[in-house]
Amino acid sequence: MNRTDRTPTKKILISGASIAGPALALWLGRCGHEVTVVERATSFREGGGAVDYRGSVHREVLERMGVLETLRGLDTGMGEQAVLDESGRELLRLPASFMSGELEVTRGDLARTLYEASLPFADYVFGDSVRSLTEHATGVTVEFEHGETREFDLVVGADGIHSTTRRLAFGPEEQFRRDSGWFFATFSTEAPKALGLRDSGVLWNDPGRMVGIGNTLGEDGAMLVFHAPELTYDHRNVAAQKELVLRHFADAGWEVPAVLRSVPDASDFYFDSLSQIVMDRWSHGRIVLLGDAAWAPAPGGMGNGLAVVGAYVLAGELATAPDHRTAFARYEERMRPYVAKCQKQGAGAGRFLAPVTGKQLKQRNRAYRMLCRRTMRGFFEWLTTRTAEAIDLPAYGLPTVDRPIRPVISQS
Repeated sequence: MNRTDRTPTKKILISGASIAGPALALWLGRCGHEVTVVERATSFREGGGAVDYRGSVHREVLERMGVLETLRGLDTGMGEQAVLDESGRELLRLPASFMSGELEVTRGDLARTLYEASLPFADYVFGDSVRSLTEHATGVTVEFEHGETREFDLVVGADGIHSTTRRLAFGPEEQFRRDSGWFFATFSTEAPKALGLRDSGVLWNDPGRMVGIGNTLGEDGAMLVFHAPELTYDHRNVAAQKELVLRHFADAGWEVPAVLRSVPDASDFYFDSLSQIVMDRWSHGRIVLLGDAAWAPAPGGMGNGLAVVGAYVLAGELATAPDHRTAFARYEERMRPYVAKCQKQGAGAGRFLAPVTGKQLKQRNRAYRMLCRRTMRGFFEWLTTRTAEAIDLPAYGLPTVDRPIRPVISQS
Protein backbone atom coordinates (compact mmCIF):
# COMPACT_ATOMS: atom_id res chain seq x y z
CA MET A 1 0.00 0.00 0.00
CA ASN A 2 1.34 3.42 -0.93
CA ARG A 3 1.60 6.37 1.41
CA THR A 4 -0.78 8.30 -0.85
CA ASP A 5 -3.55 5.80 -0.07
CA ARG A 6 -3.60 7.03 3.53
CA THR A 7 -2.90 10.74 3.82
CA PRO A 8 -2.06 13.52 1.36
CA THR A 9 1.42 13.92 -0.11
CA LYS A 10 3.59 16.45 1.73
CA LYS A 11 6.40 18.73 0.66
CA ILE A 12 9.29 17.82 2.96
CA LEU A 13 12.70 19.45 3.25
CA ILE A 14 15.62 17.38 4.59
CA SER A 15 18.73 19.31 5.58
CA GLY A 16 21.83 17.12 5.27
CA ALA A 17 22.97 14.60 2.65
CA SER A 18 25.29 12.30 4.58
CA ILE A 19 23.69 9.10 5.92
CA ALA A 20 20.43 9.86 7.75
CA GLY A 21 19.22 12.37 5.14
CA PRO A 22 19.42 10.12 2.06
CA ALA A 23 18.07 7.15 4.05
CA LEU A 24 14.98 9.16 4.98
CA ALA A 25 14.67 10.63 1.47
CA LEU A 26 14.53 7.10 0.07
CA TRP A 27 11.62 6.11 2.33
CA LEU A 28 9.67 9.37 2.04
CA GLY A 29 10.07 9.47 -1.73
CA ARG A 30 8.88 5.88 -2.07
CA CYS A 31 5.83 6.84 -0.02
CA GLY A 32 4.99 9.52 -2.58
CA HIS A 33 6.09 12.67 -0.78
CA GLU A 34 7.78 15.53 -2.62
CA VAL A 35 11.25 15.50 -1.05
CA THR A 36 14.02 18.09 -1.28
CA VAL A 37 17.45 17.46 0.26
CA VAL A 38 19.68 20.49 0.79
CA GLU A 39 23.39 20.04 1.52
CA ARG A 40 25.93 22.72 2.44
CA ALA A 41 28.80 20.92 0.67
CA THR A 42 29.11 21.79 -3.00
CA SER A 43 29.06 18.13 -4.04
CA PHE A 44 28.54 14.66 -2.63
CA ARG A 45 31.15 14.06 0.09
CA GLU A 46 33.36 11.03 -0.31
CA GLY A 47 35.74 9.65 2.28
CA GLY A 48 35.52 8.83 5.96
CA GLY A 49 36.47 5.85 8.07
CA ALA A 50 34.85 2.44 8.17
CA VAL A 51 31.39 1.97 9.67
CA ASP A 52 29.78 -1.28 10.75
CA TYR A 53 26.39 -2.85 11.18
CA ARG A 54 25.49 -5.59 13.64
CA GLY A 55 22.51 -7.78 14.36
CA SER A 56 19.11 -8.51 12.90
CA VAL A 57 17.66 -4.98 13.29
CA HIS A 58 20.35 -3.29 11.20
CA ARG A 59 20.23 -6.13 8.69
CA GLU A 60 16.44 -5.98 8.39
CA VAL A 61 16.30 -2.22 7.82
CA LEU A 62 19.01 -2.33 5.15
CA GLU A 63 17.22 -5.22 3.47
CA ARG A 64 13.88 -3.38 3.49
CA MET A 65 15.65 -0.38 1.97
CA GLY A 66 16.93 -2.62 -0.81
CA VAL A 67 20.62 -1.83 -0.24
CA LEU A 68 21.81 -4.78 1.85
CA GLU A 69 23.22 -6.83 -1.02
CA THR A 70 24.92 -3.78 -2.52
CA LEU A 71 26.61 -3.05 0.79
CA ARG A 72 27.65 -6.67 1.22
CA GLY A 73 29.45 -6.37 -2.09
CA LEU A 74 31.31 -3.36 -0.68
CA ASP A 75 32.33 -5.03 2.59
CA THR A 76 35.85 -4.01 3.53
CA GLY A 77 36.93 -7.55 4.38
CA MET A 78 38.94 -6.14 7.28
CA GLY A 79 40.90 -8.80 9.13
CA GLU A 80 42.74 -8.70 12.44
CA GLN A 81 44.12 -5.52 13.94
CA ALA A 82 47.39 -5.52 15.83
CA VAL A 83 47.66 -3.48 19.03
CA LEU A 84 51.10 -1.91 19.46
CA ASP A 85 52.95 -0.26 22.33
CA GLU A 86 54.71 3.12 22.10
CA SER A 87 57.75 1.62 20.38
CA GLY A 88 55.67 -0.25 17.80
CA ARG A 89 56.02 -3.68 19.43
CA GLU A 90 53.00 -5.88 18.89
CA LEU A 91 51.13 -6.68 22.09
CA LEU A 92 48.12 -8.60 20.81
CA ARG A 93 45.73 -9.02 17.88
CA LEU A 94 42.07 -8.08 17.88
CA PRO A 95 39.77 -10.36 15.86
CA ALA A 96 37.94 -8.85 12.89
CA SER A 97 34.56 -9.03 14.62
CA PHE A 98 35.78 -6.86 17.50
CA MET A 99 35.60 -3.62 15.51
CA SER A 100 34.11 -4.58 12.14
CA GLY A 101 30.82 -6.20 13.11
CA GLU A 102 29.12 -8.53 10.65
CA LEU A 103 29.09 -5.93 7.86
CA GLU A 104 31.67 -3.17 7.51
CA VAL A 105 31.85 -0.62 4.70
CA THR A 106 33.61 2.68 4.31
CA ARG A 107 31.57 5.74 5.18
CA GLY A 108 31.97 6.98 1.59
CA ASP A 109 30.63 3.73 0.10
CA LEU A 110 27.69 3.76 2.50
CA ALA A 111 26.83 7.38 1.78
CA ARG A 112 27.07 6.90 -1.99
CA THR A 113 24.90 3.78 -1.89
CA LEU A 114 22.14 5.58 0.02
CA TYR A 115 22.49 8.71 -2.10
CA GLU A 116 22.21 6.83 -5.39
CA ALA A 117 19.32 4.69 -4.11
CA SER A 118 17.40 7.83 -3.15
CA LEU A 119 18.06 9.77 -6.37
CA PRO A 120 14.84 8.66 -8.10
CA PHE A 121 12.84 9.92 -5.14
CA ALA A 122 14.34 13.29 -4.17
CA ASP A 123 15.57 16.62 -5.49
CA TYR A 124 19.15 17.20 -4.21
CA VAL A 125 20.41 20.76 -3.89
CA PHE A 126 24.14 21.02 -3.17
CA GLY A 127 26.06 24.13 -2.18
CA ASP A 128 23.26 25.68 -0.15
CA SER A 129 21.95 25.62 3.43
CA VAL A 130 19.06 26.86 5.53
CA ARG A 131 19.31 30.45 6.75
CA SER A 132 16.01 30.79 8.64
CA LEU A 133 12.90 28.80 9.54
CA THR A 134 9.54 30.45 10.13
CA GLU A 135 6.76 28.11 11.16
CA HIS A 136 3.11 28.99 10.65
CA ALA A 137 -0.24 27.22 10.80
CA THR A 138 0.05 25.37 7.50
CA GLY A 139 3.80 24.90 7.02
CA VAL A 140 7.32 26.26 7.35
CA THR A 141 8.79 29.13 5.37
CA VAL A 142 12.44 28.32 4.66
CA GLU A 143 14.92 30.99 3.66
CA PHE A 144 18.10 29.59 2.09
CA GLU A 145 21.60 31.04 1.99
CA HIS A 146 21.55 31.12 -1.83
CA GLY A 147 18.32 29.69 -3.23
CA GLU A 148 14.92 31.34 -3.24
CA THR A 149 12.66 31.19 -0.19
CA ARG A 150 10.29 28.20 -0.28
CA GLU A 151 7.36 26.70 1.61
CA PHE A 152 7.38 23.17 3.05
CA ASP A 153 4.91 21.15 5.08
CA LEU A 154 7.67 19.63 7.23
CA VAL A 155 11.41 20.16 7.80
CA VAL A 156 13.83 17.45 8.92
CA GLY A 157 17.24 18.34 10.34
CA ALA A 158 19.63 15.52 9.43
CA ASP A 159 22.61 17.85 9.27
CA GLY A 160 24.91 16.30 11.84
CA ILE A 161 26.28 17.14 15.25
CA HIS A 162 26.70 20.83 14.30
CA SER A 163 23.16 21.01 12.94
CA THR A 164 22.00 24.37 11.63
CA THR A 165 18.40 23.15 11.77
CA ARG A 166 18.74 22.37 15.47
CA ARG A 167 20.28 25.76 16.19
CA LEU A 168 17.51 27.62 14.37
CA ALA A 169 14.63 25.62 15.86
CA PHE A 170 15.90 24.71 19.34
CA GLY A 171 18.78 27.01 20.27
CA PRO A 172 22.60 27.10 20.43
CA GLU A 173 24.54 23.88 20.05
CA GLU A 174 26.25 24.36 23.42
CA GLN A 175 22.94 23.66 25.19
CA PHE A 176 22.87 20.12 23.86
CA ARG A 177 26.46 19.02 23.14
CA ARG A 178 28.20 16.95 25.79
CA ASP A 179 31.96 16.99 25.16
CA SER A 180 34.19 14.17 26.35
CA GLY A 181 37.56 15.93 26.09
CA TRP A 182 38.71 13.68 23.22
CA PHE A 183 38.96 14.56 19.53
CA PHE A 184 39.44 12.52 16.38
CA ALA A 185 40.48 12.91 12.76
CA THR A 186 40.18 10.61 9.76
CA PHE A 187 41.89 10.86 6.39
CA SER A 188 43.43 8.81 3.60
CA THR A 189 47.12 8.09 3.95
CA GLU A 190 49.89 5.98 2.55
CA ALA A 191 50.73 3.54 5.30
CA PRO A 192 54.45 2.91 5.80
CA LYS A 193 55.40 0.02 3.53
CA ALA A 194 57.19 -1.69 6.41
CA LEU A 195 53.83 -2.38 8.02
CA GLY A 196 52.78 -4.59 5.12
CA LEU A 197 49.09 -3.94 5.69
CA ARG A 198 46.58 -5.77 3.54
CA ASP A 199 42.98 -6.00 4.73
CA SER A 200 44.31 -5.49 8.23
CA GLY A 201 45.14 -2.71 10.64
CA VAL A 202 47.32 -1.54 13.50
CA LEU A 203 46.50 0.50 16.60
CA TRP A 204 49.33 2.49 18.21
CA ASN A 205 49.00 4.31 21.52
CA ASP A 206 50.92 6.42 23.91
CA PRO A 207 49.15 8.12 26.84
CA GLY A 208 46.33 10.29 25.59
CA ARG A 209 46.86 9.52 21.89
CA MET A 210 45.96 6.82 19.40
CA VAL A 211 46.85 6.29 15.74
CA GLY A 212 44.93 3.61 13.89
CA ILE A 213 45.89 2.65 10.35
CA GLY A 214 43.86 0.26 8.26
CA ASN A 215 44.05 -1.13 4.75
CA THR A 216 40.68 -1.92 3.21
CA LEU A 217 39.86 -2.57 -0.44
CA GLY A 218 43.43 -1.66 -1.33
CA GLU A 219 43.28 1.79 0.25
CA ASP A 220 44.98 3.01 3.44
CA GLY A 221 43.18 5.21 5.93
CA ALA A 222 44.09 6.65 9.31
CA MET A 223 42.13 7.57 12.41
CA LEU A 224 43.81 9.70 15.06
CA VAL A 225 42.37 10.25 18.55
CA PHE A 226 43.77 12.54 21.25
CA HIS A 227 42.80 13.95 24.63
CA ALA A 228 42.65 17.75 24.99
CA PRO A 229 39.90 18.85 27.41
CA GLU A 230 40.52 22.60 27.01
CA LEU A 231 40.65 22.62 23.21
CA THR A 232 38.41 24.95 21.21
CA TYR A 233 38.15 24.93 17.43
CA ASP A 234 36.11 26.15 14.46
CA HIS A 235 34.24 23.17 13.01
CA ARG A 236 34.23 24.76 9.54
CA ASN A 237 37.94 25.70 9.37
CA VAL A 238 39.61 22.59 7.96
CA ALA A 239 43.04 24.21 7.60
CA ALA A 240 43.07 25.14 11.29
CA GLN A 241 41.89 21.65 12.22
CA LYS A 242 44.80 20.12 10.31
CA GLU A 243 47.20 22.35 12.22
CA LEU A 244 45.65 21.22 15.51
CA VAL A 245 46.20 17.57 14.63
CA LEU A 246 49.77 18.14 13.46
CA ARG A 247 50.56 20.04 16.64
CA HIS A 248 49.10 17.42 18.98
CA PHE A 249 51.04 14.60 17.33
CA ALA A 250 54.23 16.51 16.50
CA ASP A 251 56.39 14.64 19.04
CA ALA A 252 54.84 11.19 18.54
CA GLY A 253 57.13 8.29 17.79
CA TRP A 254 56.87 5.05 15.84
CA GLU A 255 55.61 5.63 12.25
CA VAL A 256 53.38 8.55 13.19
CA PRO A 257 55.49 11.22 11.40
CA ALA A 258 55.06 9.28 8.13
CA VAL A 259 51.29 9.20 8.66
CA LEU A 260 51.17 12.93 9.42
CA ARG A 261 52.77 13.74 6.08
CA SER A 262 49.40 12.94 4.46
CA VAL A 263 47.49 15.50 6.53
CA PRO A 264 48.21 18.78 4.66
CA ASP A 265 46.99 17.51 1.28
CA ALA A 266 44.25 15.13 2.48
CA SER A 267 41.08 16.08 0.58
CA ASP A 268 38.93 13.76 2.72
CA PHE A 269 40.23 15.04 6.06
CA TYR A 270 37.55 15.09 8.75
CA PHE A 271 37.95 16.36 12.32
CA ASP A 272 35.59 16.68 15.26
CA SER A 273 35.15 16.16 18.98
CA LEU A 274 34.01 12.87 20.49
CA SER A 275 30.76 14.37 21.72
CA GLN A 276 27.14 13.41 22.21
CA ILE A 277 23.96 15.38 21.66
CA VAL A 278 21.42 15.14 24.48
CA MET A 279 17.98 16.73 24.05
CA ASP A 280 14.66 16.60 25.89
CA ARG A 281 12.77 16.56 22.59
CA TRP A 282 13.61 16.10 18.93
CA SER A 283 10.67 17.93 17.40
CA HIS A 284 9.30 21.45 17.50
CA GLY A 285 6.02 21.90 15.67
CA ARG A 286 6.64 20.93 12.05
CA ILE A 287 10.42 20.59 12.49
CA VAL A 288 12.05 17.32 13.58
CA LEU A 289 15.64 16.11 14.03
CA LEU A 290 17.19 12.83 12.89
CA GLY A 291 20.59 11.16 13.27
CA ASP A 292 23.52 12.98 14.85
CA ALA A 293 21.55 16.22 14.82
CA ALA A 294 19.28 14.66 17.43
CA TRP A 295 21.48 12.25 19.37
CA ALA A 296 25.13 11.82 18.17
CA PRO A 297 26.13 8.73 20.21
CA ALA A 298 29.93 9.04 19.57
CA PRO A 299 32.09 6.25 18.06
CA GLY A 300 31.13 2.83 19.34
CA GLY A 301 27.53 3.98 19.80
CA MET A 302 26.37 2.63 16.43
CA GLY A 303 25.63 6.05 14.99
CA ASN A 304 25.19 4.82 11.43
CA GLY A 305 22.88 2.05 12.58
CA LEU A 306 20.85 4.58 14.55
CA ALA A 307 20.67 6.81 11.47
CA VAL A 308 19.11 4.21 9.18
CA VAL A 309 16.84 2.77 11.89
CA GLY A 310 15.71 6.27 12.86
CA ALA A 311 14.97 7.12 9.22
CA TYR A 312 12.83 3.98 8.89
CA VAL A 313 10.91 4.70 12.10
CA LEU A 314 10.33 8.37 11.27
CA ALA A 315 9.10 7.54 7.76
CA GLY A 316 6.93 4.75 9.12
CA GLU A 317 5.29 6.93 11.73
CA LEU A 318 4.61 9.65 9.18
CA ALA A 319 3.00 7.01 6.97
CA THR A 320 0.70 5.61 9.66
CA ALA A 321 -0.08 8.46 12.07
CA PRO A 322 -3.06 10.77 11.51
CA ASP A 323 -0.88 13.91 11.60
CA HIS A 324 2.74 15.00 11.96
CA ARG A 325 2.42 15.78 15.69
CA THR A 326 1.36 12.24 16.45
CA ALA A 327 4.02 10.86 14.11
CA PHE A 328 6.82 12.84 15.76
CA ALA A 329 5.66 11.81 19.24
CA ARG A 330 5.56 8.13 18.28
CA TYR A 331 8.97 8.41 16.59
CA GLU A 332 10.49 9.76 19.81
CA GLU A 333 8.71 7.18 21.95
CA ARG A 334 10.12 4.31 19.87
CA MET A 335 13.62 5.66 19.36
CA ARG A 336 14.50 7.17 22.76
CA PRO A 337 15.17 3.92 24.67
CA TYR A 338 17.24 2.64 21.74
CA VAL A 339 19.24 5.85 21.49
CA ALA A 340 19.85 5.85 25.27
CA LYS A 341 21.39 2.37 25.14
CA CYS A 342 23.59 3.24 22.17
CA GLN A 343 24.73 6.49 23.79
CA LYS A 344 25.60 4.59 26.96
CA GLN A 345 27.74 2.22 24.92
CA GLY A 346 29.47 5.10 23.10
CA ALA A 347 30.03 7.29 26.17
CA GLY A 348 33.44 5.84 27.03
CA ALA A 349 34.87 5.78 23.50
CA GLY A 350 37.63 8.31 24.16
CA ARG A 351 38.79 6.68 27.38
CA PHE A 352 38.97 3.31 25.66
CA LEU A 353 40.60 4.44 22.41
CA ALA A 354 43.16 6.80 23.93
CA PRO A 355 43.62 6.30 27.70
CA VAL A 356 45.19 9.37 29.29
CA THR A 357 47.81 7.78 31.57
CA GLY A 358 50.24 4.92 31.19
CA LYS A 359 48.44 3.02 33.93
CA GLN A 360 45.08 3.41 32.19
CA LEU A 361 46.65 2.32 28.91
CA LYS A 362 47.92 -0.89 30.50
CA GLN A 363 44.49 -1.52 32.00
CA ARG A 364 42.87 -1.01 28.59
CA ASN A 365 45.29 -3.48 27.00
CA ARG A 366 44.52 -6.04 29.70
CA ALA A 367 40.84 -5.57 28.85
CA TYR A 368 41.66 -6.17 25.18
CA ARG A 369 43.46 -9.40 26.08
CA MET A 370 40.54 -10.58 28.16
CA LEU A 371 38.03 -9.81 25.40
CA CYS A 372 40.18 -11.66 22.89
CA ARG A 373 39.92 -14.92 24.81
CA ARG A 374 37.75 -17.39 23.01
CA THR A 375 35.30 -17.62 25.90
CA MET A 376 35.00 -13.84 26.22
CA ARG A 377 34.93 -13.10 22.49
CA GLY A 378 31.43 -14.48 22.19
CA PHE A 379 30.31 -12.44 25.18
CA PHE A 380 31.60 -9.19 23.65
CA GLU A 381 29.90 -9.91 20.33
CA TRP A 382 26.67 -10.75 22.17
CA LEU A 383 26.92 -7.54 24.20
CA THR A 384 27.32 -5.26 21.17
CA THR A 385 24.71 -7.14 19.15
CA ARG A 386 22.26 -6.91 22.06
CA THR A 387 22.57 -3.13 21.98
CA ALA A 388 22.13 -3.04 18.20
CA GLU A 389 18.95 -5.11 18.51
CA ALA A 390 17.40 -3.19 21.41
CA ILE A 391 14.36 -2.02 19.45
CA ASP A 392 11.31 -3.76 18.00
CA LEU A 393 10.82 -2.74 14.39
CA PRO A 394 7.17 -2.15 13.50
CA ALA A 395 5.93 -3.49 10.18
CA TYR A 396 4.73 -0.18 8.77
CA GLY A 397 4.05 -1.62 5.33
CA LEU A 398 6.25 0.96 3.63
CA PRO A 399 6.65 0.36 -0.10
CA THR A 400 9.88 -1.28 -1.25
CA VAL A 401 9.21 -0.35 -4.86
CA ASP A 402 7.23 2.67 -5.95
CA ARG A 403 6.88 4.96 -8.91
CA PRO A 404 10.20 6.72 -9.57
CA ILE A 405 10.25 10.48 -9.26
CA ARG A 406 12.73 11.93 -11.72
CA PRO A 407 15.53 13.59 -9.69
CA VAL A 408 16.71 17.13 -10.17
CA ILE A 409 20.27 17.47 -8.87
CA SER A 410 21.06 21.14 -8.38
CA GLN A 411 24.47 22.68 -7.86
CA SER A 412 24.02 26.18 -6.40
